[in-house]
Amino acid sequence: MGLFVFLPLVLPLSAWPVARLAELHLHPRTATRLLTWVAAVMAGCSTLCLALLVVVGTAQLPGNPLPDGWAGPEVRAAVPRDGVAGRAAIPALGLVAAACGRTLWRHGRVTRRARRALTGLRGAPVAVLPDATPYAYALPGTPGRIVVTTALLGGLAPAERRALFAHERAHLAARHHRHLLAVHLAARANPFLRPLRSAVVYTAERWADEEAARVVGDRRVVARAIGKAALLSSAAPTPTLAALAATGPVPRRVAALLAPAPAGRRWPPVFTAVGAAVWGAAAGAVASAMSSANSAVTLFLILHTATPL
Repeated sequence: MGLFVFLPLVLPLSAWPVARLAELHLHPRTATRLLTWVAAVMAGCSTLCLALLVVVGTAQLPGNPLPDGWAGPEVRAAVPRDGVAGRAAIPALGLVAAACGRTLWRHGRVTRRARRALTGLRGAPVAVLPDATPYAYALPGTPGRIVVTTALLGGLAPAERRALFAHERAHLAARHHRHLLAVHLAARANPFLRPLRSAVVYTAERWADEEAARVVGDRRVVARAIGKAALLSSAAPTPTLAALAATGPVPRRVAALLAPAPAGRRWPPVFTAVGAAVWGAAAGAVASAMSSANSAVTLFLILHTATPL
């Protein structure tokens, strides 16, 4: 197992360049999918290796319920600095589990609150709430619904309203809530993945922006709708149901919509900065998967040998 058990904990650093370059040079759809998969794979691998270290660390604790052979010299020799690393991994994995559990709990709580707010309203695809607080969000479900308040609609022109609805429908159609939840959990599992979370929050919004521009047929109308909605919603208190929406950096989104539409090419040329960053992140994810698999198989074989019959 050796040093391979530590590699997935630091290999997310290899994805930092693509987190920034993908925002600028990849189509938002491609960037969102790529960054989400890279973050999910790296987070899973780092959590697995942390769990392997916990097994080794727990075996060294007095009074543990594990077989005595798991604390033998063969097992300790398989992990560099087994005493320090193994015992440090125990609270680290506990913090990861608590942070991920809290994220899932908050996600479920906000979703439940949003659905309770719609109790009594007919099941139309769009729910307009008579609320003086301006906000809008896409509520996932079967079927998904768009929720918007009269205060926000009142501040938008008819064409801008169509852009708003097209934007929220794009969120539902592409299931962006799954991408956002995945990268939030990944960032909780490994703090080195936080740049990827920030990037996906932006690229998911840009993906919906581009879909809205395609439907409406006017990029400037979508840019105005985004700018107005952001200005109107800035007064909304944080605990509102608008917490379901992740607006991303609005000035950058508006600037991107005022520029020409991004190329629809799926992958960039290899011999470019973004191409090198993409392949570097892919290589980091593959190396992380191979390292964690090697560590898991090695530790399993060692523990199987050390387990008394």
